[in-house]
Amino acid sequence: MTPRHLWLALLPLLAACDDPPPRSPPAVPAANQSAAPAPATPAQLVLPDFEALAERVMPAVVSISVTQGGAASVPPQLRGTPYERYSRGRRPPVTSAGSGFVVDPSGLIVTANHVVGNAERVTVSLLDGTELPARILGTDELTDLAVLQVTAPQPLPHVTFGPSSAISIGAWVMAAGNPFGLGGSVSSGIVSALGRRIGLGPFDDFIQTDAPINPGNSGGPLFNLAGQVIGVNTAIYSPSGASAGIGFATPSDLAAPVVARLGTGRPVERGWLGVAAGDATVQERGGVLSQLFGPDAPQRGAVITGILPGGPAERAGLKPGDVVLEIGDERVPNSRALLRRIAGLPPGERVRIRLLRDGREQTVTLRIAARPARED
Repeated sequence: MTPRHLWLALLPLLAACDDPPPRSPPAVPAANQSAAPAPATPAQLVLPDFEALAERVMPAVVSISVTQGGAASVPPQLRGTPYERYSRGRRPPVTSAGSGFVVDPSGLIVTANHVVGNAERVTVSLLDGTELPARILGTDELTDLAVLQVTAPQPLPHVTFGPSSAISIGAWVMAAGNPFGLGGSVSSGIVSALGRRIGLGPFDDFIQTDAPINPGNSGGPLFNLAGQVIGVNTAIYSPSGASAGIGFATPSDLAAPVVARLGTGRPVERGWLGVAAGDATVQERGGVLSQLFGPDAPQRGAVITGILPGGPAERAGLKPGDVVLEIGDERVPNSRALLRRIAGLPPGERVRIRLLRDGREQTVTLRIAARPARED
């Protein structure tokens, strides 16, 4: 049979297939079962538009080059001899790189304190390759933040801080900066955790992200999908020194007030209460609060464990064992929140503190003092 004859012989069979097969009745879930969710369609699996986000914000992201002059050096065998002054020389200058972002069109730039450190010369490179000398307006070691000033012939593209308190675990973020000196780089990921303490200082409250952050990203911005800066990239955890998917950023709610202060050229002033405190949670305190308060031990708050002489707490009559529940109208869930809340108040301000003492709530009003320079 030729192919044409085979086609003609199949026509009756194909005609019989035109009738649709009988439909089965729809399945009805049992009373104690729920219908399985419909599988996601390709339209529902669209990723965030990082291309548009990068195009919008990257002109405000800068690369930072720092030069530190070499210290005078003398060979050990000549130190203390008459030949010392003839052999004194200088080591080659040390150059390092970091990232930053413009927060004001006049040329205010945010970066990390450890990027500029003791720099003798700081140069900022814009996305278009323009290089501008920068002046350090101010630094804050406790939050690892610094603000620079550059002078440009025209207003610079800039970005703004957004509320880090609005970010949640699992949210998409984009990091930008100058990793390994490769300026103008972006990486994406999610928020992996919030409130991380990594031992860098008393204000540890980092956003953890798996967006790749590498050496050179320090001081760069961490963006939400609205193009707002919700973190300043600060540190990574990595055995190799490169990204291992664990990066940390200083949250914008902590950074923005510090940046506003440093941008005026004034040092950061922090409030001080003069107490040592721990978390008023039985589980975290290892049962100490149970021994202190018995079965009525509080489940939240900051328990005062010590009073420093001459401080506002002593003058106001606070005592060890007091549990701070609120400062002003803000609740205090733990000792870190107490520290951050007090530090954020200007010295000299009067504040109302609600506390628990001997099983009874009390309210104390006191005046915040300035944080001592050596206070940790």
